[in-house]
Amino acid sequence: MEKLLNEQVVGQLKRAFADLTNPVQILFFGSKEGCDYCGETQQLLTEISMVDARVSLSVHDLKEDAVLASQYRVDKVPAIVIASKNGGQIVDLGVQFAGIPAGYEFSTLITDIIYASKQATGLGAATREFLRTLTQPLHLQVFVTPT
Repeated sequence: MEKLLNEQVVGQLKRAFADLTNPVQILFFGSKEGCDYCGETQQLLTEISMVDARVSLSVHDLKEDAVLASQYRVDKVPAIVIASKNGGQIVDLGVQFAGIPAGYEFSTLITDIIYASKQATGLGAATREFLRTLTQPLHLQVFVTPT
């Protein structure tokens, strides 16, 4: 199987991951049937997780692991959950991708891995203050399409 990440990209990832603070857990949810890009997404995540030992990948089937998928609010495949690890405990930060993170979304995925490691949002003080004023849960989704 041909690698998706060339040596230049792997080198850039090594430099980007050099300052990871806490371990990161990536949870991949796929399906054995009817899933466009599940194989490619799993391969991409596998290659990313091989760059740095602090980035772990676990692979799950949406139907077979329905309880875990429900815990992380995953309802479509391919799905990626980016979580932090605190000791042996996985800390859900609410960061998910649906679909393959190709093109510009690849850099967003890498940035989210770094933020998850630092257990930081990257949000400014004014935004964090505004979010503290919310009194009801907020479900935020960002949709992108390839250009």
